[in-house]
Formats: sequence, structure tokens, C-alpha cells
Amino acid sequence: MIKLSYRYANSALIGELNGLNIEEEFNSYRDSIKEIITDLNQRKDKPGQWLQWMNLGYSEETVWYVKEFASMVRGRFENVLVLGIGGSALGGIAVTEALLKPYWNLLTKEQRDNYPRIFFLDNIDPDSMVGILQILDLKKTLVNVITKSGSTAETMSQYMIIKDLMEKELGDDYRKNIVVTTDQRVGVLRQLADQEVYKTFVIPDDVGGRFSVFSAVGLLPFALVGLDIDKIMSGIKDMDLALKNTDIYENIAAQGALINYLMDTKLGKNISVMMPYSSRLKYVSDWYVQLWAESLGKEYNKAGERVNIGPTPVKALGATDQHSQIQLYNEGPNNKLITFIRVEKFDNELEIPKIFEYTGIGYLGGKTINNLINAEADSTRVALADYSRPTITITIDRVDEYNVAQLLYMLEVQTAIAGELYNIDTFNQPGVEQAKNYTYALMGRAGYEDSAQNLRTKMIAV
Repeated sequence: MIKLSYRYANSALIGELNGLNIEEEFNSYRDSIKEIITDLNQRKDKPGQWLQWMNLGYSEETVWYVKEFASMVRGRFENVLVLGIGGSALGGIAVTEALLKPYWNLLTKEQRDNYPRIFFLDNIDPDSMVGILQILDLKKTLVNVITKSGSTAETMSQYMIIKDLMEKELGDDYRKNIVVTTDQRVGVLRQLADQEVYKTFVIPDDVGGRFSVFSAVGLLPFALVGLDIDKIMSGIKDMDLALKNTDIYENIAAQGALINYLMDTKLGKNISVMMPYSSRLKYVSDWYVQLWAESLGKEYNKAGERVNIGPTPVKALGATDQHSQIQLYNEGPNNKLITFIRVEKFDNELEIPKIFEYTGIGYLGGKTINNLINAEADSTRVALADYSRPTITITIDRVDEYNVAQLLYMLEVQTAIAGELYNIDTFNQPGVEQAKNYTYALMGRAGYEDSAQNLRTKMIAV
């Protein structure tokens, strides 16, 4: 199982001004944490609670349909192109970047075992869109359109462009190259998918985008490129069982949530840095940034009081960002909690040759790159402690389907527990919706005429 170390967040090591008396805090919040975990598990099956993501690890029917479809199209396509933004893409990017062979899209078909390349079009930058359309043969590309609402302007505009191109190139057969993941009953994309008779997969009710990685949103792309879905589900189920434990001393998600919460509210450390020491886990930080920011950054609490709370998440990569960010973290404002992710066993071991022994770099010879990256992680953690900067460390055994699934699910549960500690609605996002509505108005969507006029007035005034 994944391990969590909070030694370097303890006041005994970094001082009372910047650290917590962890044992004292765990004892103080023991009953509250027990109530939160119990309550989350009791509410997860109730409609409207937005906790159905806690059940995705047990969705055997979804797994069966995903694996069946992946088997049916095996060998038919050279590329998978995922259209989605935010939670519809970030989880897929994080997991495929972690679990596929590095530089997957540059490998030969044989090196990929005849599985397709995979691309995520997660923005609407016109240069990027034109660029990807110039390198992909749409006749050999399966396009997966993902949006629960079916009205996401970015994703639907991408779909409209690509559908038009596909229809011109493939004629009526273009429908075989499109698969849709959306709401089961409602939305523009559901309506279009039914009309066009596309193959569809369902995003369950009460599963928000940032918590959807283990629904068909993620599982379908994973299966299409040959990832082991069964191992992913096993990892989620085992972690879910562990996180049902209501004792904070035995529940790493609860520990992480409470330490993050207290570092923010008690010690003013309102910046949360996620720093994996593995290039394969780089995009887990991107996924975490959305999860943490949209879930915990809220203007009002559950009592309707204006609180404007939420830690600011920052992504980093070890050892790369030791050379770009650590100077600030050590000597700048002491307002951060850094979470390291460590990998115990890399898939490869790479020895540094014994050359240049007569120079100042000779000491590296005979060691391994594995030794070096772990030494970098250890030294950075200790150096931060020397400056009284708190850190916690998550350690996973290796980067594989089982462990990555555990890691992401644990962070989802940690986020849910943290939201309860902040006493906010973890699962809404009104700050995002406002900008969406303004975009609809500017682009001329019916029903937003008054908003468009009001918005143009404000823009002129500015």
C-alpha cells in the first residue's frame, strides 16, 4: 500500500512556528475525522451528494463494456484522439503518461504492440489544433468526445470541426471513427450521439469532471491503448477498503487532509506544492492542481458565510524544479506545504559509467541514476527542514496500474475530507460557471442576450 510520512511537518523537527504537533492534532481531531469518514461513506449512494465517484472502483458493468469495445476496435486505428477539457482530459493524460512506455507516440507500431498512439486535445488554441490535424490521418483515427453536459464550448467546437472534416474524408463511414462519453439521458451531445448513432459511454450521475478519471472518461482511453483495467480497479478497491478505516492513525487520506488543512488555517501555509520525483508522474501534479483548486477554493462555506478560502496548488517536478523553484521555497515566504511523491522501484536501473575519475565529477561513476534521483529527493527534503519548511512524503512501490490508481483515489478521498474540514461544498464550482456563462454570451448562445449586452458594457468601461 501507499505510505505517507509526515515527519518533516512535525514541530519537533522544524519548530512550533512552522510545524504541527502531529500527535496532539491527530488526537484532537480524532472524533471529527471519524465522523467525516463515516458520513462520506453513508452519503455516497444518495442522489445529489456528488459522491458516486467513491463507487467507480466497483463498476464491473462499465469495465466489461469498455474492455469489449477496446477488443472490437483492436488494430483498426493508428491513433486515438481525445477531445475534452479539465476533468475530461487531465486524468487521462496523467494516467497514460505514467503508465505507457515513455515517448509512446514516437514508438513504432511493433514497439507499441500494435496499440494506437494517443493524443489529448485539451485546449482550443487554433495553432495546436491545426498542427495536430496536419499530422493525424483522420481515416485511421478514433475520436473520443468527452463532455458530461454536452455543451462544453471548447470540446463541442473541437467536435464540430473534426466531425466536418471526417465526414468530408470518410463519407457516411465517419460515424465508425467517433465514440462519445457523456450523460446517459440529457445534453446536446447525448442528443447528437443518438441522432448520429455513435457508440456511447456514460458518465454516471453525481460524478463531477475532476473526480471522473475512473469512470468511462478515463477507462475507455486506458483500455484502447492496452492498459490493464483490472489492475486499476483492484488498486482502487484495495485503497477504498483501507480508507474506510475511521482511525486517523490508520487512514493516510485523513492524515494528508488534516495536515494540509491545519497548515493553511493554523499556520498560514496556503500554498500546496505537489512534487513527484518521477517524470512519469509529472502530469499527476496537473491533475492534482485542478482537483485541489476547484474543490477547495470557495467564496462561501456551508453556512452561507463569505470565507474566500482554499489553498493554492502548485505543480513541480523533482529533480527538475530543484533548479527553478526550491530557491523560493527555502528562502522566500514560508507559506507552503510541499508534498513529495517518491517511487521505491523504478522499472529500469541506469548505471553511471566510471569515467572522468580524475575530475570533480568522478564520484558519480559506479552509482546509478536511481541512486541520484533518490538522493536528490532526500537532500531536498532535509534542506527544506533546515529552513523550517514543512513537507510530507507519499511513497509508492512502483509506477504501475495498481499503484497509480491507489495514488489518485487516495488524493480524491483526501480532497473530500479536506472539504469537510473547511466546511465547504467540495463538489460545486460556481466561480467556473460565471466565466462559462460570459463566454456563451459573447459567442451568441440563445438565452444569453442580456448577459452579452451587460458584458460588452463592462468590457468597454474597462
